[in-house]
Amino acid sequence: MADINSVRVVEVCKVAPQPTSPEDHSATPDALPLTLFDLLWLRFAPVQRLFFYQISNSFETTILVSKLKASLSIVLQHFRPLAGNITWPRHSPKPVLTYVQGDTVSLTIAESHADFHHLSSRSNFVEAKEYHPLVPQLPISHEKAAAVAFQVTVFPNGNGFSIGTSMHHAILDGKSSTMFVKSWAHICKHLGDDPSGSALPDQLQPFFDRRVVQDPAGLEPIFLNQLQNLDGPNNRSLMVTQFKSPPPDAVRGIFVITRPEIEAMKQWVSTKMTEMIKNEKQSDRPHLSAFSVTYAYTCVCLAKAEEKQSDKPVLMAFSLDCRSRFDPPMPTNYFGNCIAGRAVVADRKGVLGEDGLTVAVNEISETIKSVDSDGILKGAETWVQILYPAVSSEERFMGVAGSPRFGIYDTDFGWGRPSKVEVVSIEETGAMSLAESRDGIAGDVEVGLVLEKHHMQAFASVFAKGLQDL
Repeated sequence: MADINSVRVVEVCKVAPQPTSPEDHSATPDALPLTLFDLLWLRFAPVQRLFFYQISNSFETTILVSKLKASLSIVLQHFRPLAGNITWPRHSPKPVLTYVQGDTVSLTIAESHADFHHLSSRSNFVEAKEYHPLVPQLPISHEKAAAVAFQVTVFPNGNGFSIGTSMHHAILDGKSSTMFVKSWAHICKHLGDDPSGSALPDQLQPFFDRRVVQDPAGLEPIFLNQLQNLDGPNNRSLMVTQFKSPPPDAVRGIFVITRPEIEAMKQWVSTKMTEMIKNEKQSDRPHLSAFSVTYAYTCVCLAKAEEKQSDKPVLMAFSLDCRSRFDPPMPTNYFGNCIAGRAVVADRKGVLGEDGLTVAVNEISETIKSVDSDGILKGAETWVQILYPAVSSEERFMGVAGSPRFGIYDTDFGWGRPSKVEVVSIEETGAMSLAESRDGIAGDVEVGLVLEKHHMQAFASVFAKGLQDL
């Protein structure tokens, strides 16, 4: 185990966006009003990620830190609102993210003599608390909340470093946060290469215009009223909700499902569904995607590993990117939140039974199909009322953080691909994280979990045996 007290803070930097010309300055707004998709996450705990980078040769810490600091200042030219703060002015009906001259982003520089290889390995369990000193705390008070904070921790004995990120979910969804970190990495990697080193490729240039977000059902005032009644009434505090703390013996684990295994699961479910249709137990086939079978399989293994003696249903939830689901579609580089949540309630006996995978896949598939038939905002007026109690409940709510589509392992700051990426904050929400494979094998998926140690060991056994049986 790594020594938790081995992290020493060297410096806390306040990084401002690099000054730009008046023409370039006007291209990026200083203020962003929160949309209905942003408001949903106003009281949600910050999303924390941790990127580990192995460096094969010895490196100069001052050069590494200098490049990361300089490139962060440059990238904030393109994402200037992120240097600002969320406030909820008395005269404003809703919160707003505002940048004013002098605002900065916190960048902590730290050093650790912990075992870098242990912390960055994907083949062993890591105690959840070992990552806590490696991610920064996001400054949040009742009156204002920072959008982002970062920490660079150098491991001089392990030839590596980590980058910890804390991001306010009311400002960035997974796609937007990945876009920002990749933009920072792109500029860092090309720093000093040529005069256009501060330019971003088209796919990384953010689109900020909030006018593309429509609210035909009038959801904003509903969300605002519900948020003010959380610990209310008329509670305009920006403090985030305190979710459950992980157990003292909680450990983190990463599990890989290969593309052939995913295809085998699809085939297995398809065969089962054919039998059920013949026996008139099922009317049509579910949509079999890599996501639906990966998510369903993980949920089934979790339910079996926890061995909960209960008649209560298995609760699952996931989010869908809505950018392409609007008419007309929103730009793919729209920066902010644009996700719709869906809950799945599955019979526990069915999930734990012989055909548990088929049961779970079918429930997930039907839920996804309902989005296409009912629209992305169907039932949205209940999202706030469902989300916060569910995540705070002692009952496991099997949510999802991240997506293999984000390509998180393509985040190269100039020292190669990350050796490991973890979503630290899933320990508070009980969600699983999903990402593409670190090894770059197309179609492979990484699943990240935080569980009590004995549950993690049970999960690993059930997970491996299920794949073997395929």
